Amino acid sequence: MIIIKSEREIALLKEAGRIVALCHEEMKKHVKPGVSTWELNEICEKLILEHNATPSFKGYGGFPAAICASVNEVVVHGIPSKKQILKEGDIVALDIGACYKGYHGDSAWSYAVGNIKNQDQLLMQVTHDALFAGLSVVKEGVHLGDVSAAIGNYISQYGFGIVECFTGHGVGRELHEDPAIFNFGIPGTGPILKEGMVLAIEPMVNAGTKNVRVLSDRWTTVTKDKSKSAHFEHTIVVRKNGYEILTTL
Repeated sequence: MIIIKSEREIALLKEAGRIVALCHEEMKKHVKPGVSTWELNEICEKLILEHNATPSFKGYGGFPAAICASVNEVVVHGIPSKKQILKEGDIVALDIGACYKGYHGDSAWSYAVGNIKNQDQLLMQVTHDALFAGLSVVKEGVHLGDVSAAIGNYISQYGFGIVECFTGHGVGRELHEDPAIFNFGIPGTGPILKEGMVLAIEPMVNAGTKNVRVLSDRWTTVTKDKSKSAHFEHTIVVRKNGYEILTTL
């Protein structure tokens, strides 16, 4: 069941989202060769706590860190590590969540580490643009399948693999709420969007196969062919004639 948020709740969600956006702004300064993903995790956790919030991911289902840091072939749920040192040419997707007064903000962004190959830049750009292709159709009265189809149709032009087993989701008092938001779909299907629905929309796109596997730590998810992956996500609220991004400054 989708929870419709009041404007009071949306204000709290907006503050949670702002804190997440502050973390991403800070990450722009720190993502570079020679930095460990654990350092990035520590910076984000400190910033979240300084803003009277808590990391949404830490302890969620047993996840051991404040953020997910997914490098190159890691699609999602990469565990930050002192041993994972970023190097020139890497792509790192940082998924960050903050809980403020019981409400969650959730946003992922992919970053280039130094200079990256043209095909990797294209992968990142297509994933980013697919997010906004999906958002472009969001408004009260459209079907969720319209959003999913817009994302999938945009990615398909480039021949990249669309991850199917992980999806976007509703978000609010819980980090993950209904509905599941696939990154491919059929227009005119699925729930009808209503003003006040809060959704985390998040294309995950692989340079090669769509197929993934979960490693023995039960979190880290990688592409089966070891091709690189990118991930972009915003939390938004549906409005009558469009949407409002909550995970922004």
